[in-house]
Amino acid sequence: MSRVRVYRKFSETFRAMAVLRLRESDNVAALCRELGISRQLLYQWRERLDAEQAKLDPAAVTERQLRQEIWKLKQSLAEKTLEVDFFKGALEKIEALRRSSRGSGATASTSKSGK
Repeated sequence: MSRVRVYRKFSETFRAMAVLRLRESDNVAALCRELGISRQLLYQWRERLDAEQAKLDPAAVTERQLRQEIWKLKQSLAEKTLEVDFFKGALEKIEALRRSSRGSGATASTSKSGK
């Protein structure tokens, strides 16, 4: 038994509304469930709409590129911050070990024979 796929046709206004809500939404999965569409389809609509707007307004392309670059830089900064925190913690542990192992270096002056 083979499955028959049923394709639905969505109007341009529905697509535009969905993309607008995508841009304002924090939870994309919940939005997709509410609209009854897949994430992939929603992202395809967004890309198509952005491409159409780019043809009409070249400034929108540079704005989008700048937003993507800002996002990448924020992500990179977050990674570097985590690395710095990790190395600070490791350095503090090493310094604590050095402080506790410091001493004169001489052997103890106790007698082993017990006399």
